[in-house]
Amino acid sequence: MRIKLPEFSLIILIGPSSSGKTSFAKKHFKDSEIVSSDYCRYLISDYEFDQSVNKQAFELMHDIIDKRLSLRKFTVVDATNVLESARFELLEISKKHHCLTAAIVFNIPVQICKRRNKMRSDRNLEEKIIEYQYNQMQYSLMNLKKEGFNYVFILNSIDDILKTKIYKNPLYCDKSYEIGPFDIIGDVHGCYDELISLLKKLGYQISINDDNYEIHHKDNRKVIFLGDLVDRGPKVVEVLKIVMHMVRSNIAYCVQGNHDNKLYRKLEGRNVQVKNGLENSIEQLENETQEFKDEVREFLKHLDSHLIFDHQRLVVAHAGIKESYIGRTSRSIRSYTLYGETTRETDEFGLPKRYLWAKDYKGKAFVVYGHTPNLEPYRLNNTINIDTGCVFGNKLTAYRYPEEELISVNAFKQYSVPSRPMK
Repeated sequence: MRIKLPEFSLIILIGPSSSGKTSFAKKHFKDSEIVSSDYCRYLISDYEFDQSVNKQAFELMHDIIDKRLSLRKFTVVDATNVLESARFELLEISKKHHCLTAAIVFNIPVQICKRRNKMRSDRNLEEKIIEYQYNQMQYSLMNLKKEGFNYVFILNSIDDILKTKIYKNPLYCDKSYEIGPFDIIGDVHGCYDELISLLKKLGYQISINDDNYEIHHKDNRKVIFLGDLVDRGPKVVEVLKIVMHMVRSNIAYCVQGNHDNKLYRKLEGRNVQVKNGLENSIEQLENETQEFKDEVREFLKHLDSHLIFDHQRLVVAHAGIKESYIGRTSRSIRSYTLYGETTRETDEFGLPKRYLWAKDYKGKAFVVYGHTPNLEPYRLNNTINIDTGCVFGNKLTAYRYPEEELISVNAFKQYSVPSRPMK
């Protein structure tokens, strides 16, 4: 079996005593990555099988896991973990740190566990204990996904265990190997003509014949779109087609904006309010084939909340991102990158007051974002907002990285009226 694990994740080994968890962990993971209940008992009482210190040992184990995940360290939990209550505590720690989780289950026959247990010189558990652990594991097998595990791998035999290979993969948001140069483009909102004009101004050679695109840059530059491709503007379909082509052709990246997310949910058949420009996108998509609508739905669905480039020196997110969220993944992080943060108050226009997250940002990575339109790009600390409200009649802006150069084109006209005046 090939098991692919995210480079930042909490791996929970599940199985009765003598099922092979510890040997498996030592074979596939670094010592520093393994947090073992036995070893925590040893640290406390000088004896790794001293059951009288279980409470203190598991407190220590959870504390170590908590500290490792706070540092974004890959962590493996070596304990029986056959009880849902034990797994619940571990999953809660992972949620606190926006960390993906994987269960590796050692589902080998109970008789093998009993036989191995008898052969051990360091301890000899009563058979009824191993039977209890095995039965609890069996009871859990069908519910692990429901408990909240992102990945579940079940090893059903010794042969499975021996032949398993472990691979660590970067999170989807981690493109650190891509060093640029990049042209990062703010919220497009269906302003296709302005987008083409900006791309040409940036030096991209563009040839379009029906739905066939040829786009390249002599300096091998790549585009990063900050999301909100759709809604409000006049040519949403055209914008989607060119951006989807560029992403699939590996000459562009794109993160998900809140308008993209809402259109995706609408195309999924979910109940969303059709307002704030969504009606424009729906109307423009009406004459397209179902196949194209399905392609759009899948494209928007799989856009990341944020992306990391150039050895973690550059981060892009639609509405911004806290330093502690970078390189992590969860629903709350996606929500933050889509909408930002509000003060829970409303302004004179009846709209939520947005909290300026960038004033608290102290991270080393340079963050480029959009979402909140301004008349000019807005720099604060180690961040820049390049949403310059093209759809509202201002301009479409690109930030060139690493040159730190701003390139813009004026909107050809005003397509939509902003809910609040831009500053």
